Amino acid sequence: MNVDSRTVEARDGATLHCLERVPDDATEAVVLVHGSITNARALFATPVRDDDSYSWLHAVADRGRAAFALDVRGYGDSDLPPEMDEPPEASGPPVRADRAADDVAAAVDSVREEYDGVHLVGVSWGCHTCGRFVERDDPELASLTQCAPVYKPRYDFDEGMAALGLDSVDVAWYTQDRETVRERQGGDDALFEAIWRAQVESNQGIDDTTYRAQTGALADWRASCEGDPVWDPAAIDVPTLVVRGTEDAIADRPGSLDHFDELTVETADYVELAGVDHYPMHSDRRQEFFAVVDEFQDRAG
Repeated sequence: MNVDSRTVEARDGATLHCLERVPDDATEAVVLVHGSITNARALFATPVRDDDSYSWLHAVADRGRAAFALDVRGYGDSDLPPEMDEPPEASGPPVRADRAADDVAAAVDSVREEYDGVHLVGVSWGCHTCGRFVERDDPELASLTQCAPVYKPRYDFDEGMAALGLDSVDVAWYTQDRETVRERQGGDDALFEAIWRAQVESNQGIDDTTYRAQTGALADWRASCEGDPVWDPAAIDVPTLVVRGTEDAIADRPGSLDHFDELTVETADYVELAGVDHYPMHSDRRQEFFAVVDEFQDRAG
């Protein structure tokens, strides 16, 4: 899979990793931002052997835009926060959305220098980090896509944590083991192996059967469940697409509709894909999903 990468310096000097796939003559770019557990390669350049159809980076580039996928600090091959080198009980959540928004800003600034327009896409917790960045910094963007936003969901946070096999947010990091994740995710073996390999072969990996993730994303999820999300859709001043799958139990319909309804920007769309769960980029309808986002970006740009 022909995917390159670049290094981006964060505002505080941390080193961030950003995947890229750049077609010739691209004048616009798309920056993709991952969620709470899965890093950029696993989510956006999923290395399924002999099958690039799972790669959102390829889909963006094949449609003529330059594609970039950021690893926020603590994920993938970006620097780990120092708290992740200590026992998890030694500190609380190290990377909340406001800190992650600084990393998103650095990636967008790096890309904006080279292209006429930049479209930003957040997935799951990436909606929190991108939403916070857009609200706080008011950047010049062509559009924002919020995929599976987990905005004010109606379920109890503790129940959501239990479904992931997790029991505490008040630590710095937690682990995911292969057997538990395999049982939880089910689905295609080749897809699972590709995602798993991308996780354990990155800075998140502990060994072949275990990787770690930081808890700041979980703390932001809890805040959203409690009705206090880290971003305000009404403060977003760029064309915005909200998209989810009808089978997504994490980013539920009432909360996702609330996000859309609270937008005040003139150009805004809401789309649901029937039969799709929290990860539309890995679903059987992934090519339709990629087209929905691309078509919105065409209209917004």
